[in-house]
Amino acid sequence: MPGVLYVVAVPIGNLEDITLRARRILGEVDLVACEDTRHTGRLYELLGLARRPMISVHDHNEAERVPGLIQRLEAGESVALVSDAGTPAISDPGFRVVRAVIEAGHTVVPVPGPSAAVTALCAAGLPTDRFRFVGFPPQRKRRAWLEALRRADETLVLYVSPHQLAEFLVEAAEVFGADRPAVVARELTKKFEEFRRAPLGTLAADPGVVRGEVVLLVAGAPPEEAPHGDELEAVVKSLLDEGLPPAKAAREAAKRTGASRDEAYRLAVGLRGAE
Repeated sequence: MPGVLYVVAVPIGNLEDITLRARRILGEVDLVACEDTRHTGRLYELLGLARRPMISVHDHNEAERVPGLIQRLEAGESVALVSDAGTPAISDPGFRVVRAVIEAGHTVVPVPGPSAAVTALCAAGLPTDRFRFVGFPPQRKRRAWLEALRRADETLVLYVSPHQLAEFLVEAAEVFGADRPAVVARELTKKFEEFRRAPLGTLAADPGVVRGEVVLLVAGAPPEEAPHGDELEAVVKSLLDEGLPPAKAAREAAKRTGASRDEAYRLAVGLRGAE
């Protein structure tokens, strides 16, 4: 029988967050595909598990690893895909592996567990009925990226590297407004776990300790703030610059801003025709 790829979530800090199911599967699989074999090897030691064969799968070699992993599955072996912390493929390597395994006709089984984004969201005190996870901000054109999210009415959840936090908070306060509620969640589930809840302007003036893993949450735009034409145009242009066709750019812009999809589409067609 063909093997199974298990996508296994592991603790983001506190070792007690490992699930019984994850622990069992990690002890049973034929192979572990992980970001760093030393890091995952240490996890096995801490869990008291006998180490399994491991190979590294990270941002720089993920595509190269896919054929070998599929061969192992075709041979009937079971594989656990894990990241250094949290859930694989969520702003971590793993998406290419999962997609390729599915396309090859093999079974992918999620083994849910910790995720920094959801862990921060549930204790942040911001609305959770609708939220948008946007991952890491881009290194380039970051201001345009923020502008495109300005009118989103969902709670935004993103990851920010600690050495960029102070600068990013200043920029976010300028774009979203200094009064927009936000939360900096740091070192989640660890000894020095911290939630700093304040308006963006306050957090920008005093970001606190800028060490450790950081999740930033920003409240959605107030419903009474209807998008102006120039703001809608900025969002549409940003999406077109990302390579989206006019129809998809209009649909996404309407969702982000609350504007009419027809209006967004007219703008998209006009901007594309002016190129």
